[in-house]
Amino acid sequence: MASLRDIKTRITSTKKTSQITKAMQMVSASKLNRAETNAKAFNPYMDKIQEVVASIALGSTDVSHPMLESRPVKRTGYIVISSDRGLAGAYNSNILRTVHQTVQKRHKSQDEYAVIAIGRIGRDFFRKRNVPVFSEITGLGDQVSFSDIKDIANRAVSMYADGTFDELYVYYNHFVSAISQEVTEKKLLPLTDIAPTTNKITSYEFEPSQEGILEVLLPQYAESLIYGALLDAKASEHAARMTAMQSATDNAKELIQGLTLSYNRARQAAITQEITEITAGASAQQ
Repeated sequence: MASLRDIKTRITSTKKTSQITKAMQMVSASKLNRAETNAKAFNPYMDKIQEVVASIALGSTDVSHPMLESRPVKRTGYIVISSDRGLAGAYNSNILRTVHQTVQKRHKSQDEYAVIAIGRIGRDFFRKRNVPVFSEITGLGDQVSFSDIKDIANRAVSMYADGTFDELYVYYNHFVSAISQEVTEKKLLPLTDIAPTTNKITSYEFEPSQEGILEVLLPQYAESLIYGALLDAKASEHAARMTAMQSATDNAKELIQGLTLSYNRARQAAITQEITEITAGASAQQ
């Protein structure tokens, strides 16, 4: 049985851990509010640009663009969004396990795919398993701006345009609620399943031409999809970390209660033992 000093030490250290996890929970809750606001604020822009692209692509049969047309797939690119830090529950493990199982199922050779890793944990995960990491970006802040990922988004789209990849997917955790995040696969390129945000296709007048507009707009749209997925993933990350820290705090409180009960029992046993010894000593002197 542990001594009173050992139990007291464990209670003290567990209380300190509980204070840390509680503080981390509050910080993550604050970051979640801002991240959720950023993700929702980006939605109107995405809806409008999708409406314009869909109106051009679906409103005219004469318009064509390589990003709108499927081609034989020789190599697939996977953009995987993870976090730079842990302590977020199953946030990283769920998405990394899903991507790893997917590439093993779809591809027979590593020459058939490559990963673009956003986040340190994802990058390290794939490197340890000898998965080809074509490009990476780490050290993103909690509040991400488009300029932070513009280069890697532009590079990913350019690699599709120059034939390095014949299709491009993005994997991220979609924010459902503060306690629920879903691993999501979204096909970025080619844009074969693009649809307007409303049932009605709006008619636009274009200058200089529809082809010229698509040439500029489609790469921007694909880059915006990556940025939107990243904003969504950031909200999910903060939610997962907040939930994990809340669970850790609750577990620490339960552990403290159990240790306090053990401490009181050990203390009572020690007192009883002392009384018994004193009584026995007094009886021996009589």
